[in-house]
Amino acid sequence: MKIHIASDHAGFELKQKLVPFIKGLGLEVVDHGPVKFDPEDDYPDLMKPAAIAVASDPVNSKGVVIGGSGFGEAMVVNKIAGIRAVNFYGPKITTQAVDITGRLSSDPYEILRLAREHNNANVLAMGSRFVTEEEAKEAIRIFIETPFLNEERHVRRIKKIDQI
Repeated sequence: MKIHIASDHAGFELKQKLVPFIKGLGLEVVDHGPVKFDPEDDYPDLMKPAAIAVASDPVNSKGVVIGGSGFGEAMVVNKIAGIRAVNFYGPKITTQAVDITGRLSSDPYEILRLAREHNNANVLAMGSRFVTEEEAKEAIRIFIETPFLNEERHVRRIKKIDQI
């Protein structure tokens, strides 16, 4: 599995900490930048190559994009055909999520599992202002390890998304 990672200036420090962690999981990492901190960089320029790389090899790759909020980063990558990005904002924000049975979920990472299982999300977007390093590591681990269920209803829905 190859992980394509990118950040902007706001996510640069967190990205630098996550690259060795991902490699430690036995995965290949392709860092699409930035390679040095630049407070004037523009996140679309950095996110687009990572998204294109994931879309060009959807079976063997996933992406991680990091900014200050993660919103703009997700918007950029979702413009690329075949990309389905999910935002994660850490346990403080997602602990109030309702699970698929309508119950309040006690698992703050449930949203990541559902995005992988049901939507075959292939890019994880995070806001460095909302997650700690440890929360980001756990999010990446869950995102990578959770398989797509490949059930007919989910496949059908993803095909409809791809036709939009």
